[in-house]
Amino acid sequence: MENERQYLDLFTGYNDVLSENAPVAMNRQRDRAFEQFSQTGFPADNDENYRYTNVREIFGADYGLNLKRLAIPVNPDEVFQCDVPNLDTTLHFVVNDAFYASKMGHVGLPAGVFAGSLKLFMEQYPDIAMKYYGQAVSLENDSISAFNTMFVQDGFVLYVQRGYKIEHPIQLVQVFRSDVDLLANRRMLVIMEPDSSAKLLVCEHSMDDVKFLGTQVIEVFAEENATFDFYDLEESSLTTNRFSSVFVEQAASSNVLINGITLNNGMTRNNYHIRLKGEHASTTLCGMSILDGNQQVDTYSHITHSVPYCTSTELFKNVLGDESKAILNGRILVEEGADKTIAYQTNRNLCTTRKARMYSMPQLEIYANDVKCSHGMTMGQLDEQALFYMRTRGLSYDDARMMLSIAFTAEVIDYVRLDILKNRLNGLVEKRFRGELARCATCKVR
Repeated sequence: MENERQYLDLFTGYNDVLSENAPVAMNRQRDRAFEQFSQTGFPADNDENYRYTNVREIFGADYGLNLKRLAIPVNPDEVFQCDVPNLDTTLHFVVNDAFYASKMGHVGLPAGVFAGSLKLFMEQYPDIAMKYYGQAVSLENDSISAFNTMFVQDGFVLYVQRGYKIEHPIQLVQVFRSDVDLLANRRMLVIMEPDSSAKLLVCEHSMDDVKFLGTQVIEVFAEENATFDFYDLEESSLTTNRFSSVFVEQAASSNVLINGITLNNGMTRNNYHIRLKGEHASTTLCGMSILDGNQQVDTYSHITHSVPYCTSTELFKNVLGDESKAILNGRILVEEGADKTIAYQTNRNLCTTRKARMYSMPQLEIYANDVKCSHGMTMGQLDEQALFYMRTRGLSYDDARMMLSIAFTAEVIDYVRLDILKNRLNGLVEKRFRGELARCATCKVR
């Protein structure tokens, strides 16, 4: 527990400071998370779910934490602009792990929608915050989420009341900014009341060359007949490591889409915990990464079918070059009584060098009757015949490789239910394969 001790001591010494800068609904979870983390600590080297990611080594570095909520010398309005053509979004910012409260001059939201600071939301809607915050998170099974709950002080919330349907997507830009190595603990809460709908696009950027470590916990509650799309676009830096856990609970006839795309990073660990709790709920979980150098994306997914007549579709694709590494540990659990379940899990990977590594562990656990469930994994290299054909048509070897790689990733992008964003992602992927800076061509970070 040597690496854990520095954080346990930090929490003990600054618990009052943490509480002073956070609302009651957040503080009531803090001590329970501390007790849980004290017992379990970080995932050990022999933890089967973290076999290829050395968590303790990553957290063992010396990072600063902004517990006293000191002002960060950056104005996102001045340094960041997202000018994706015709992508009319409501725009919000999180700098490190604090919501940036600024009037953006964007399209206004209706009265039945709250999008903004998690701290402010908990002060204005204390009963709703108490009802939802921390209720989907399994602290016992996710010690990094317990770590996050210990230290979090603010975040972002999207609350859509019954019957409201948001026409324009909401965009959240999360920026890492620091002059010293920094650890930030981010939090998101999404509450979709019955018959509501919304789309949330989250973009991640790192502005400085120091080392960043981020923990992130996202809770999504989709009530009856709610529809929610969540797009997670990671364009950070080689010196940025991220641990993200997404917890989703779905009521009857709800529809949730989660699409995570990593174009640039250092090390990323994504945990997805999805529970289908109401009949005729459907979920789509997909993701894609483009990796080279020593980059790594480690993905763990656990989809639980608790009731009959639910559907889940899971697709992950990875393109790996140099000595990069990707891991997928995917589990589908069909509980007793969840008859008529339809669940598909697919993992396809493209290794462009001999030293790239892909580790895939698909799992099905079924305790119900009359279900349709399957999983499959493929791993290969670019089709040499297709390369030869394209070169006979005048394309260079590099251009032919790039076009085939782009075609390989297209299936994940096709799941995007926003045409303008889909077109922009196609351009970003091409830019990434060309070896250019992995940043949106129209995102200006000065």
